[in-house]
Amino acid sequence: MSQIEHAFRYNVMPLPTSMQPERGSFVITPGLAVSLQETASPRLAAGVLRAMKRMEDKTGLPLARSILLPDATAAIRVYVTSNGGAVQGLDEDESYRLEVSSSAVEVHAATTVGALHAFETLLQLTQPAGDHYAIPAVKIQDSPRFSWRGLMIDCGRHFEPLPVLKRNIDAMAAVKLNVFHWHLTEDQGFRIESKTYPKLTELGSDGLFYTQDDARELVRYARERGVRVVPEFEMPGHSMAWLVAYPELASGSTPNGIWRDFGVSNYAIDPTREETYTFLEAFLREMTTIFPDKYVHIGGDEAPAPDWKTNPRIVAFMKAHHLADNDALQAYFNQRVLAILEKLDRRMVGWDEIFNPALPKDVVVQSWRGDASLAKGAQAGYQGILSAPYYLDAMKPAGVMYLADPVPANTSLTTAQQKLILGGEITMWAEHIDQHTIDSRIWPRAAAIAERFWSAQGVVDVDDMYRRLLPVSNELETLGLQHISVEDAGLRDLAGTEDIDALRTFDSAFEPVSFSDRYKQQHTSQLTPLTSFVDAVRPDRPIRYQLASAVKELIALPSDAAARATLQEFFEKTAASIPAVMKQINAAPRLQPLQERAEQLQGLCATGREAVNYVGSQTAAPTGWKAAKLKQIEEATKPSAIVRFTFLEPLRDLVNATN
Repeated sequence: MSQIEHAFRYNVMPLPTSMQPERGSFVITPGLAVSLQETASPRLAAGVLRAMKRMEDKTGLPLARSILLPDATAAIRVYVTSNGGAVQGLDEDESYRLEVSSSAVEVHAATTVGALHAFETLLQLTQPAGDHYAIPAVKIQDSPRFSWRGLMIDCGRHFEPLPVLKRNIDAMAAVKLNVFHWHLTEDQGFRIESKTYPKLTELGSDGLFYTQDDARELVRYARERGVRVVPEFEMPGHSMAWLVAYPELASGSTPNGIWRDFGVSNYAIDPTREETYTFLEAFLREMTTIFPDKYVHIGGDEAPAPDWKTNPRIVAFMKAHHLADNDALQAYFNQRVLAILEKLDRRMVGWDEIFNPALPKDVVVQSWRGDASLAKGAQAGYQGILSAPYYLDAMKPAGVMYLADPVPANTSLTTAQQKLILGGEITMWAEHIDQHTIDSRIWPRAAAIAERFWSAQGVVDVDDMYRRLLPVSNELETLGLQHISVEDAGLRDLAGTEDIDALRTFDSAFEPVSFSDRYKQQHTSQLTPLTSFVDAVRPDRPIRYQLASAVKELIALPSDAAARATLQEFFEKTAASIPAVMKQINAAPRLQPLQERAEQLQGLCATGREAVNYVGSQTAAPTGWKAAKLKQIEEATKPSAIVRFTFLEPLRDLVNATN
């Protein structure tokens, strides 16, 4: 087995349930063909052909462009029992078995979705092997740990064109995420066409919305790739776009237009009027003709609704119905909406705020408040989805989010309660993203979280995760994502030149601040151009982890030449880039806020080089050096230019390790 491991790299993500390497490999040759031995549905055939086209692109070899019907001589043979449900659901069997030998590849799956997962694994295994491409011989048995493995994209605050969503669905399928949570309505925009209530998009969208045909096309596209589409229609709060179009739904105050700022608005739908529920039933009935999924998300979060406390008619209603406060009134609203959804054969999903003992147990609670809230819901008998640790706009590194588990090993939940946790969902809120920056904010970090949702609870090796994440990230760009390439495009735009070698090196020292920090440092609105340096830089770039690892290695073993070289190269190369970057800063107004950061970086690189020498040579630093450098590092943590340094924590550790 050791010889096999030396010959091939198993860059599979998510890690399979069981993966047993065998001897030998399957060599990719021109004309390689696939046969469907059992089920031969158009959906399966289309998925296999897409996978083979990607393998063709990856190997540079012309492969078969058609599918063979049952044929034992085909080198890749696919055995699928069923196409799966007409509407993919939580109970869809996504398991597969993959067997690769030197002579053949066999895929066995209960459903088409399982086979699609198998081909994603097969593509990740395909790699150079000397003068050819090959797939290592292996036996894989695989199935997901959680049935709900989602990605939410907020298209309300900033509209995302359909091709952007499609390429992200392609990426979801590549890492075996299976729920696209489509956040379609917000204070800043109503993004889905309603023919029943056309003013929702006429007045509430700035003309940026998805037609019903667009939405049906995305649902079709996602289903072809084994991804469900769960729409979210935010109510009763975050509803200014509803109320601009139909002010009769308001609880009192009515907005003059959709909201350009971000935050929590005071406007809310009126839960006390029967007309509200007549409106919502007609709207939701229309939406069920577009979205076939069993689940509909109603939002339900952040509805302070001050009008509910001051509108005499609403106050009287609450008194007559023995509703003590706004929470009780919102629970009443949720019950009424739930009844509508049940009539439409749908199940309700909502954020933490919908959790109320008055609601039936078939409501699904999505937790943005944390593990404790999720556990509380499960203890009360409610199904739940965890999102709190997976907020991508917090700009946390993949390694941190990777270790956050929907059901951690030390959970206090009983076995029955654990089964109520359906899984998790990554969230991409859109205050600070647009069609150009969205990919870099989601990927590749979402791939690491996808592994948390799919793989066994004990898969927690962060080092190995990062080892595999780099090639997987590169692979994802072949699907059309721009999470790597967009950075250079942004830097060229900022500098006004193609000569960005120095700026690219300089850029590697920085990452975006979190949403909350950006909110404090820069007043942004829906109209703010997202073309600053902070928008070009990527979160959790590979160098961040490489530097942190090298520092740990050097501290543990000062004679580690490789770790020392990694650190010295970074600090020297980065410092050398600064003079050229300073010239560009002076000439480019959008770069000028980086003046202070550039000056700080010069000093930090000098500190880094000195610290590497002191630790590596085990030489004592001069008296007062450590205190001065720690003060310098602390100063660099203060807000500036809406970016933060990627390496301050490991640099602090390195300085503290000096004698």
